[in-house]
Amino acid sequence: MKAEPFIHRLFQVCMPIIKESSDELNPPEVVPGGTLPAARRSATDYVALGIATCGVGYLPLAPGTWGSAVGILLYLIFHRLSLSAYQLMSDRGFDATALYLSRTIVFVLLISVITLAGVWAATRTERLLGRKDPGAVVVDEVAGQLLAFVFVPAGAGAWVTVTGFILFRLFDIWKPYPVRRLEALESGLGIMADDVLAGIYAAILLGLIWVAAAFARFPA
Repeated sequence: MKAEPFIHRLFQVCMPIIKESSDELNPPEVVPGGTLPAARRSATDYVALGIATCGVGYLPLAPGTWGSAVGILLYLIFHRLSLSAYQLMSDRGFDATALYLSRTIVFVLLISVITLAGVWAATRTERLLGRKDPGAVVVDEVAGQLLAFVFVPAGAGAWVTVTGFILFRLFDIWKPYPVRRLEALESGLGIMADDVLAGIYAAILLGLIWVAAAFARFPA
């Protein structure tokens, strides 16, 4: 057996699969497939591309980080709107517990819609671009980044937003078990699932940090 093919095969076996949009160092070479020409794309194809790339997927350098930035923007918009609604409903005498529960439900529904739309859009975009897990697809980072804030209350400070961004990027790049295994799932499901789990890990850790900070600020 020649040394060069053996080393190449050993590298393929030992090195984990790295997502093209994950911002990890030294991503593997992506093998091009049958890209669908723009002239043959339908309106539905362009809708899928728009959802999958979130308007930032083709920006240069670190597409996953750009996707997370879109997630942060959506979270800040939701945060501002929920605070305004909370104030409005409180002024009208609604129970604070019910308001907080409603905010959480709406936030989870928003993430669920983005995730389901992302699975469909990412699956279609894979076929359009002719490659597995294309770097232009960043809707998975958007969903995962939003998930990082699912346990954070409406009144959390700006430091929580910054911490949530950092934690999600760390989990998305590091991919602790079994996050990386989920990339092997088929098409859009595999694209979305690993970032969703990374977002859950970030959400748990961010929630614990917020609780610890709350206890430190208001000791018994």
